[in-house]
Amino acid sequence: MEYEGLCEIKGSLVVVNGVEGAAFDEIVYVQGRMGRVIRIDGDVAVVLVFGGTRGLRLDDTRVKFSGRFLEMRLSEEILGRVFDGLACPKDGLGDVFAEEKRGIDGTALNPVERVYPRNYINTGFSAIDGLITLIRGQKLPIFSSDGLPHDKLAAQIAVQAGISGDSKCTALPSPRFAVVFAAMGIQHDTAEFFRRVFTESGQFERTVMFLNMANDPPAERVATPRFALTAAEYLAYEKDYHVLVILTDMTSYAETLRELSSSRGEIPGRKGFPGYMYSDLASIYERAGIRRGKRGSITQIPILTMPGEDITHPIPDLTGYITEGQIVLSRALHQKGIYPPISVLPSLSRLMKDGIGENFTTKEHPDTAAKLFAAYAEAENTRALASVIGEDDLSEHENISLNFAARFEQEFLHQEFHESRTITQTLEIANNLFMPHSRTSEDDSLQNNANQPAGAFVD
Repeated sequence: MEYEGLCEIKGSLVVVNGVEGAAFDEIVYVQGRMGRVIRIDGDVAVVLVFGGTRGLRLDDTRVKFSGRFLEMRLSEEILGRVFDGLACPKDGLGDVFAEEKRGIDGTALNPVERVYPRNYINTGFSAIDGLITLIRGQKLPIFSSDGLPHDKLAAQIAVQAGISGDSKCTALPSPRFAVVFAAMGIQHDTAEFFRRVFTESGQFERTVMFLNMANDPPAERVATPRFALTAAEYLAYEKDYHVLVILTDMTSYAETLRELSSSRGEIPGRKGFPGYMYSDLASIYERAGIRRGKRGSITQIPILTMPGEDITHPIPDLTGYITEGQIVLSRALHQKGIYPPISVLPSLSRLMKDGIGENFTTKEHPDTAAKLFAAYAEAENTRALASVIGEDDLSEHENISLNFAARFEQEFLHQEFHESRTITQTLEIANNLFMPHSRTSEDDSLQNNANQPAGAFVD
């Protein structure tokens, strides 16, 4: 059905009166621009126009209701391709040959069909593999802030998760590994960085990229992660790939939701975000996992920049409720030159306990991780005390604790870019932190007992 004239234009939304037979989520073409029905009230339809409403007029704009819904063309040819935020080819290689078409909103999954994630993914980073272990099928977000290297970290995880492993462990990466990368509102230099990293590492041929740039219409961003997850579900559950999905930046996505909610005149919730943002984010995050009877899996690493570095902000707060942990980046560690600047104490992986140990990593892994957490937590308390009373008034044990913290950050947390460690190497470094080491003049200044080993808690 085709109509002429609009009742109202508000932001990226248009209102059409006298509509018959329209359906929620139906595809609409507004003067040739693709849109989607997001609300129906009697014969009034509210349409979200992905391309924006600039240049449209109330009196002569033509609106065509297609009777179809947003779908994606799917086949293994999507690997090695770059698409825009609406899954249109952006690399000049033409359309994808479609083995099938699939709606982008996914289908409801019976919880009993889910398989509990257990096998770990070796990311090559000691901080993650040793203390915040990523499990295949998990959703583990990165909480970051402006200026921190979250993009660099995510790109390196994507590359290393596909090629790294440890022959002494049973959880080796599958040769059928793929990366689905979805960008929402990012700068061109960031998109080019990811493309370059994937290409130089030899991973581009098994990567699918969806790019909604900062200068693209914001309305596209609500569809971009759903196109990406539709591609991931096809590769995982139809083609038996283990898929790693990177979504960046979920803050841009949430802010687009707020903008659209405001345009629709909805009652705002916390900080102006819509009250349904929790369920909306859950509809994205809950598409990760492993299905019973399927050989593939979907692991999600959403990236979000915390506004004002506030972890209690609604976006990280709601994300933390839905996902199985978080990786928190620290500006203080970044300023020290530590890469990756992962703050391990507020970070956690809720599935870690069931994906490590003798059958997955090593028998000593759980105990070693617990000792590291305890020792570093004590060292952070000592640092707080030293900032009040000064290091000169600290006890010998407290000076040893401070030295441990410095060694932990420099030897365990810090890695050079492209340095990938196996889980065995990670645990060896961790164990060395608890062993005596050669003294230095700095150690002598901290301790009076020449026979006391410095820099570690020795059992």
